[in-house]
Amino acid sequence: MNFDEDAILYLILLFTWVEYLWEQYLSLRQLKIYKTNNTIPEDLKEMLNEDLFKKARLYGIDKAQFKIVKELYSTILTSVILYNKWIYVAWRKSEQIGAMFNISPDREIIISCIFMTFITLFNFIVNKPFTIYGVFVLEERHGFNKQTVRFFIKDQIKSLFLSLVITLPIISVAIYIIMLGGDMFVVWLWLFTTVATLLLLTLYPTVIAPLFDKFVPLPDGSLRTAIENLASRLNFPLSQVFIVEGSKRSAHSNAYFSGLFGGKRIVLFDTLIEKFDEQKQVTTGCTEDEILGILAHELGHWSCSHIYKSIALTEVNLLLLFSAFGILFKYSTLYTALGFPSGQEPILIGLIVVLQMILAPYNSILSFFSTAVSRMYEFEADNFAVSLSYPNELRSALIKLGKDNLDYPIYDKLYSAWYHSHPTLLHRIENIKSQITAKRSE
Repeated sequence: MNFDEDAILYLILLFTWVEYLWEQYLSLRQLKIYKTNNTIPEDLKEMLNEDLFKKARLYGIDKAQFKIVKELYSTILTSVILYNKWIYVAWRKSEQIGAMFNISPDREIIISCIFMTFITLFNFIVNKPFTIYGVFVLEERHGFNKQTVRFFIKDQIKSLFLSLVITLPIISVAIYIIMLGGDMFVVWLWLFTTVATLLLLTLYPTVIAPLFDKFVPLPDGSLRTAIENLASRLNFPLSQVFIVEGSKRSAHSNAYFSGLFGGKRIVLFDTLIEKFDEQKQVTTGCTEDEILGILAHELGHWSCSHIYKSIALTEVNLLLLFSAFGILFKYSTLYTALGFPSGQEPILIGLIVVLQMILAPYNSILSFFSTAVSRMYEFEADNFAVSLSYPNELRSALIKLGKDNLDYPIYDKLYSAWYHSHPTLLHRIENIKSQITAKRSE
């Protein structure tokens, strides 16, 4: 079936708006729940009072309304860019910038790097008002933002710079492989991206993450000893336990482990550890036993090889995407639909059009599938923590984290199925209860 350039353009716009309308429908369903449900679930009444529940509900309403406006803006902007063929305008501007430095338009890799820099800066600028509002209005209003203006600006500049430092070399090598790879370029491109992905995952905890946050070793004491004993009990290759000063950025809390090969690093957010007020009353955070319950869950991901399974699924997906790209990227109408003259078919533009626009329906379905798999992994990790005799500690910790993060516990089923990579708090509590019952009946 052959499509003319107008048909392809309208098809891309159709994909964009269908996805937008579907996700807005889901958001409106969830927003209705935020606005109409005022009853604390029975399982949470011991930990949540009316005031905290109301705060979580209002936080949910603000986030939902912000998301609806932001996605409408993004969809309209994307549609305007496509309809007015601004992608070609940006490419021409990149060629003009290259000409200022005596770079010929046929030096495609360099022009592609200029184009990517131009696009990255454009996205950085046009999305910045929403970023600023999200941090300094929405998060500030609900007591989560801890960033100063100076910290925020420094953080954003580092993120922008790091994005370019990582992206431009990868794009350059990818284009070079496609140019010279012949009929086997899909395989070579896949192998390259696999190596690049593993390299970035390896470097992230020791090189990239410390550029943004300060990591300090967890001091000697009962918590560190308990974590080391838990790791030893499971033969977990623990190399170090760190506390990350996440409180300089946000009041939200978390914990995770990192490291693909060899020794692993356990990282605790400083906001995860119990905080006390002047009357020595606990205000936020978890007890040491509850932290161990959370880490038992995280070690469940390691024991079940969830990271390696996720990487394998990602690599299979990349191979499928690159195979589709190998078939479609030589289709000339894809480029003329975006305003390029006949015969000018930049590889980078082909990657963007095919992988992000033409394959948008596939990406949405895959995202839904990946989200479902992620929820399954979370249940498996919870079950692992229960098998280590941490059911009550994990349950209590999950409730406290939900309370500290103002996580509204009631969600629309369709919304949750589409968006949530983690099961809802109530579903996790229900699962923990069922695991306890099953253990007792054994």
